[in-house]
Formats: sequence, C-alpha cells, structure tokens
Amino acid sequence: DSAATIGRDSIIHPGTQILGASTIAERVEIGPDTTVRNVEVGEGAVVVRADATDVVIGAAVTIGPFTYLRPGTELSEGAKAGAFVELKNTHVGVGAKVPHLSYMGDAAIGAGTNVGAGGITVNYDGQKKYRTTIGESVRIGCDNVLIAPVEIGDGAYTGAGSILRDDVPAGALAVSAGSQRNI
Repeated sequence: DSAATIGRDSIIHPGTQILGASTIAERVEIGPDTTVRNVEVGEGAVVVRADATDVVIGAAVTIGPFTYLRPGTELSEGAKAGAFVELKNTHVGVGAKVPHLSYMGDAAIGAGTNVGAGGITVNYDGQKKYRTTIGESVRIGCDNVLIAPVEIGDGAYTGAGSILRDDVPAGALAVSAGSQRNI
C-alpha cells in the first residue's frame, strides 16, 4: 500500500503483500507468501510465510513458516514464533521462543522462556477471556495446556503432557500426567 514504508537493504520475496500503514525497518527479510497489515517490523527481522495484522515485530525476531499473528501481538527483540504457531493478543519477551505447533492467546511470555511443541493457552470459557502469565526463563513442556487464568513463575518447568489449572511457583516443576497403564 502507498502508506507502507520499507527500510534500506530489506528483501521482499515474491507473493508478499505489505498492506496498510506497515513499517518495515532496515535489513528485514519478508516472504515469500507473506501478508502483513498495519505491522511494525524491526531491524533484521525475518518473516517467512506468515499472516500478521496489527502486530509489532521487534528487531532480530524470526517468524514462520506458516505463522498466524493476530491483533495485539508483540514480539520483543530476538523472539521467535515458529512453524504452525498462532499468537493472539500476546506479548513474547526478549529472546523468548514459541517454536512450533502452538497457540498462545491473551498471554504474556517472559524473556528467555521456551514453549514446547503443542503448547496451548485455554483463554475463553464461552463468556469471558482470561490471561495467562508465563514468567522469565520458564520451560513449558511439550503438549501442555495452560487453563487461564494461570501464572507460571520465573524459572519454573512443566512436564510434558501436563494440563495446568493452578499457578506454578517460581522455580517449581509442575506435572499433571498420571502413570502409564498398559492394558
């Protein structure tokens, strides 16, 4: 669009649409097959095969492929939203990663945190939306379901396959899976 701006030495690959008042900083790589609408992209970011609307993407952030960034999302410097990730109204802290196959909605993810594959925030009960807060340097195990409102403290770990309904204190290990039974 005519309202969009693109910084020096940025690369825009084929099939990319830069719509609305999008601002692309210098040395950014976008596309192929990417659509951004009213998005701010920081210096040195890489956005591959993504759809983003009303989002702030910080410097040196990596996005994609096949990533859906919905309004109200902000990724801080050096953060990552990887393959098949959807973020809605979520803040991802400095250097935090949501690498693949996850949905984080109405959440705050602290600096240096890693969300394992298949992480999901359950933020809507049919009437009201709730927030999930994940502290700094947290390790969320694969296939975790975080049922909001819930808070995971700084430096906590969660075991693979956990369903978390209660807050997790800083530095704790939370697991909810029972023992395997073979029948």
